[in-house]
Amino acid sequence: MTEVAYRRNAPAVLVLEDGTRFEGHAFGATGVTLGEAVFATGMTGYQETLTDPSYAGQIVMQTAPHIGNTGVNDEDPESSRIWVAGYVVRDPSRMVSNFRAKRSLTDELASFGVIGISGIDTRALTRHLRDSGAMRAGIFSGDAPTEPDEQLAIVAASPQMSGQNLSASVSTVDVRIIDPRSERIGRVVVLDLGVKESTLNYLADEGFEVAVVPQSFGVAEIRALSPDALFYSNGPGDPGASDRHVDALRTLLRDGLPFFGICFGNQLLGRALGFGTYKLPFGHRGINQPVLDRATGRVEITTHNHGFAVSAPLDGVTDSSEGFGRVEVSHVDLNDNVVEGLNCLDIPAFSVQYHPEAAAGPHDSHYLFRRFRDLVVDNLRGRDVATARKEA
Repeated sequence: MTEVAYRRNAPAVLVLEDGTRFEGHAFGATGVTLGEAVFATGMTGYQETLTDPSYAGQIVMQTAPHIGNTGVNDEDPESSRIWVAGYVVRDPSRMVSNFRAKRSLTDELASFGVIGISGIDTRALTRHLRDSGAMRAGIFSGDAPTEPDEQLAIVAASPQMSGQNLSASVSTVDVRIIDPRSERIGRVVVLDLGVKESTLNYLADEGFEVAVVPQSFGVAEIRALSPDALFYSNGPGDPGASDRHVDALRTLLRDGLPFFGICFGNQLLGRALGFGTYKLPFGHRGINQPVLDRATGRVEITTHNHGFAVSAPLDGVTDSSEGFGRVEVSHVDLNDNVVEGLNCLDIPAFSVQYHPEAAAGPHDSHYLFRRFRDLVVDNLRGRDVATARKEA
């Protein structure tokens, strides 16, 4: 058990764009940071949250009051760094007491230069964001400006999340190949819009050779890799600002490539099919979100991280205005009827809004990776049969 030293008395303030202020103590690095203030539910998994690229540009508040007691290890990160713009907790643990811990959360935040605040009423902040919606915010500590009017002006001058394309800031810059971990079925090209390591591991577990490519890759670069399937990952930002990714997806869907999209990938599939997207008032972030799988009637407990959603008819089958045939909403959030999945009936493509890799849990939705595997295997068999008939 290790005692954590941190500057308990260093003042800090969280300033929301509507002028609401929460005074507390510096946590992690000090200075000024700006982003969209959001809240994430869940008593566990803070390390996975912090290293999820989908949280880039956001000041994340944990609704669980006590954070950091298990420290930080080298096995659980979802990427190579912490991506949140800022971090807000009520009571950071003074002790690290897990056998896997290598460092304290406080030290980890400081080492990555992540500015945080502790000691505020996170329940009050959660209720405020639920009533008023996610909004721009800033954390000010250390040598930051201290005058309230100046702080508020800095927050008001920061960019809105709507209209931002953030995938370039989180995507890989090089092609990365991951070997299959079971009998090889083919190659899937993963367009890295902010992908998590758990996603890549599950794809490899299902027998895919995984080619992770930069978000800048277009149709020609993807085709050059001779993919058997295509995957669009989760990621931060506004799907309405990703026209290039949508256009590429439309072309590759017409090639007949099986497609699976998660979170941001679901929103981009929705746009490719001809649906719109919109910004949610405060989004879905964290664990234990109930989602209905309409095909089975089963309610899955799921992990979410999204501030935007697809606008599609919830009931019945809809014809794609982009010529991709029939589409149905496959999954629905039981809290607010937000579209949580799309299933194409005439092309091999589907997507979900939530995170089936679910690090650190729950794990109700792992079957989606097997469903993708089956879809690709069936498509390859059909392609082989068509080739044999043509040669005959």
